[in-house]
This record gives sequence, C-alpha cells and structure tokens, in this order.
Amino acid sequence: MTRAVAAEYGRDRIRVNAILPGGTKSPMIAEAFRLDPAFEQQVAAMHLLNRLGEPEEIAEAALWLLSDASSFVTGATICVDGGYTAV
Repeated sequence: MTRAVAAEYGRDRIRVNAILPGGTKSPMIAEAFRLDPAFEQQVAAMHLLNRLGEPEEIAEAALWLLSDASSFVTGATICVDGGYTAV
C-alpha cells in the first residue's frame, strides 16, 4: 500500500513512507508485564536485540523521515523492530 500511494503522489513530490515498529515499551504493555513478569522476557526474546524498543527510538525514525536527510526516500517501509522481522 505504501508503494502504491507513493507511486500515485510521487509526481506531485509528495513522499509516502511507513514505519513498522516492533515491540515497544508503552503504558499498556508495561501493565501486562507487571501482571506477568515472564511475559516481558518472552516478548524481548522474539527480537534479535533481545529487548523492546523505547518510544523515542520509533520517534527518531519518524523524525528522520520528516527531515531533509530523507528527502529522496519514498515508498519505503522502515522496520524499527529490533530485528523482529529479520528472523
């Protein structure tokens, strides 16, 4: 879908990209981990980096896409998932 929308609007110089986050620490998931501490290790083990992401790490990817540093990037799907989709 990202590539299709990027192709549709690219001639108008509108860039379309997607961020696919992996397991990310949040208040909702923190509550699940509080109720079942072993669950946190199970989720972390699903990621190659053996941890969950910080919200700031996902935000950094979004900030990069919003910056001039990514001005030639469109139609991309960026996995910010600690290696979850690499396995």
